[in-house]
Amino acid sequence: MVHIAYDPIYAHPLPEGHRFPMLKYELIPAQLLHEGSISPAQIFSPAACTEDIILLTHDAGYWHDLQQLALTPSHIRRIGFPLSAQLVLREIMIAQGTIDCALLAMQHGVALNVAGGTHHAFANRGEGFCLLNDMAIAANYLLHHQLAKQILIVDLDVHQGNGTASIFAQEPRVFTFSMHGGHNYPFIKEQSDLDVPLPDGIGDEDYLQLLQQHLQALLHRLQPDFIFYLSGVDVLSTDKFGKLNLSMAGCQQRDTIVLQACKQHSIPCCIAMGGGYSPDIKHIVEAHCNTFRTAIDLFG
Repeated sequence: MVHIAYDPIYAHPLPEGHRFPMLKYELIPAQLLHEGSISPAQIFSPAACTEDIILLTHDAGYWHDLQQLALTPSHIRRIGFPLSAQLVLREIMIAQGTIDCALLAMQHGVALNVAGGTHHAFANRGEGFCLLNDMAIAANYLLHHQLAKQILIVDLDVHQGNGTASIFAQEPRVFTFSMHGGHNYPFIKEQSDLDVPLPDGIGDEDYLQLLQQHLQALLHRLQPDFIFYLSGVDVLSTDKFGKLNLSMAGCQQRDTIVLQACKQHSIPCCIAMGGGYSPDIKHIVEAHCNTFRTAIDLFG
């Protein structure tokens, strides 16, 4: 059975007109349940991640300021969400959801977090709608408990995973692979272990060929025993900020390439959704739901 982390807290209320499509977190599980792709038994609500686990990744001073809601106004602006105790609780539940999904993936091949993919969070700061880096927290949890020896993070959000790259810059057991828009946020990039900056307007065929080529080479060279996959849907041609030109079918084929490779090599895979900013939320929800459908088709 494919397990899915979700809690209503994921759909955090934001000021009217805010550009982040928070509603998608409510609509994704609702759509999958409505169409019968999943059953309620597949959904679990994570607990709150504990401080000792968070501090394996994040600086104590930053974590303290988050808890005390003591970030500076400029730091809060960089994050892009109004800071509140409920928002911090949301973040630590999402982080625990990704840890839980990683552990479930080890049993069942794959597991998915409806939120997560908060790859712009650094050890000592948040930015770009990210407060805590859920995949970094989960990867460090696996390493700390000796549950993985070589982790590959496959980040296919349209924005570079700058926080993740920074956190693991000196950690050879975690390889960061980011395939992203070369002329997109963040405008000052960090250095991942492998960065593939994409030209504006790249379409399905060229994108998928690049992904296949790099992913197969990495699997052959690294032989990872765990994969985190960040499946942002801001690669779609309809996205307001993405600047790429992938079709809905191309975006789903991207998911298929990653998940088929995981299955073929018997590598457990934990998936988090990442970004998506198409003006019509139906496009965002459909593309994210395709990730779940693909995982269920291959592993369910």
